Amino acid sequence: MASRHDHADSTPFLTQADDVDEVKATGAPARVVGDVDDDDGSEERDVHSLTGISYRRSVTIVGVLFYINLLNYMDRFTVAGVLPDLEHAFQIKDSSSGLVQTVFICSYMLLAPVFGYLGDRWNRKYIMCFGISFWSIITLCSSFIPKEHFTLFLLTRGLVGVGEASYSTIAPTIIADLFVADKRSRMLSIFYFAIPVGCGLGYIAGSKVTSVAGDWHWALRVTPGLGLIAILLLGFIVKEPPRGAVERKTDKPLSSTTYVSDLKALVKNPSFMLSTLGFTTVAFVTGALALWAPSYLMRARIVLYKTEPCETPICNYDDSLIFGLITVVTGILGVGAGVEISKRYRKVNPRADPIVCACGMLSSAPFLYLALVFADTSLVATYVFIFIGETLLSLNWAIVADMLLYVVIPTRRSTAEAMQIMVSHLLGDAGSPYLIGLISDGIRRGKPDSSVLTFRSLEYALMLCAFVAALGGGFFLATSLFIEKDRKKAEMVSEGLVSEEEKIEDGIVVPKRGRSTRVPVSSVLI
Repeated sequence: MASRHDHADSTPFLTQADDVDEVKATGAPARVVGDVDDDDGSEERDVHSLTGISYRRSVTIVGVLFYINLLNYMDRFTVAGVLPDLEHAFQIKDSSSGLVQTVFICSYMLLAPVFGYLGDRWNRKYIMCFGISFWSIITLCSSFIPKEHFTLFLLTRGLVGVGEASYSTIAPTIIADLFVADKRSRMLSIFYFAIPVGCGLGYIAGSKVTSVAGDWHWALRVTPGLGLIAILLLGFIVKEPPRGAVERKTDKPLSSTTYVSDLKALVKNPSFMLSTLGFTTVAFVTGALALWAPSYLMRARIVLYKTEPCETPICNYDDSLIFGLITVVTGILGVGAGVEISKRYRKVNPRADPIVCACGMLSSAPFLYLALVFADTSLVATYVFIFIGETLLSLNWAIVADMLLYVVIPTRRSTAEAMQIMVSHLLGDAGSPYLIGLISDGIRRGKPDSSVLTFRSLEYALMLCAFVAALGGGFFLATSLFIEKDRKKAEMVSEGLVSEEEKIEDGIVVPKRGRSTRVPVSSVLI
């Protein structure tokens, strides 16, 4: 694969005869890291010849994957959109409400490595078809659980994680095998638009369907029907591309290594590990806000306008609707802006990706804090600060995914996706909704209950998000120290120029078996 950050000062370190030897040994033409095809049409034909999938078909596949990702996040946050009704129906407190999301995330997190392993070795299309079918059936079943069986409802939310784990670990790797360089970044940005847009549509669908039907259970019956359409699209349109062919520029397939070897290699990859920790803070903040922000805004409205708390089976969901719309708009703006800013900044700084992520996280922290402290003074100001904070928070979604794909070799990308999902959810949004609810209940414990106290307790608990966002900025800054070296090594290993055991120091490859390579002219003493 042509590097997006390679410089023009590259020249052969050994003679061309060595390249001829490589052709004889591998049966493939020698590739030079840094070769760039400026003709987009030629590049598209080259990728098509390697994958057997046309450019138009590839774009259509991305559209199908976007649609399914949209449904995933819609389903996940429909529950958050009807949280007050769910609390009223099951007679639960804040800590139990947070447990609804935590159980789902724990299941999703624990099963991600299983599907990551399968996704690197088996047909990814069939795995996704199974997962989406299972997820749709379980979601539909959860909508029929009576109010006396909250534990059973928790169990079904956990099982929904099975389906989502089978999809989220695999879909980005299919996109990586269909596109290269900037086209891959653009397609990933389209795919990850589905996260904030799906979250926002979840709030909107949950609130509007509940209002129209007069029963919050109907909100959970929307996505299963749409899931059936997703299965049909997946079956008839999506085609399985060969793993890593676009990187190697050859028909010879890459061979998989053992699962233990994959895990060891990922742990030793500093860019992957640090960006994963950075993304963990993103998951912590977004998970907490996704579940609690609408409820917090409702409580703020009660305190600010002296209205009565909702005691009816169906509550007013204006704040859920507004927050959902904000999430949709900020997601589109944030993801798109992040990709474009990074693309332009990369022309002058090859470390642009982690730096843009760091700036987004560090800048979002003060706005999230201001959104909380202004809630009992001006809801307009609160919504403005939430808008800015969520936009900045969304800058990194597609960039983090792109970084993972170019610092990890193709045969272990599903494993890497699964590992990132497991770590980010284990330390992030698996516990953050429950932790926020636990802190809120702890502040209220032993005190006379009032609308002001329920508002303040949740406000103080949510302030933790601003500090975690600032910590995430630090992790992304640390990633920028290693990103160039790790990207270069992954590209050279994928193209067969070096083995993973060979070390790359300042652009110079020291082969173990006398293999030829190419290095920057600036690295050679003349």
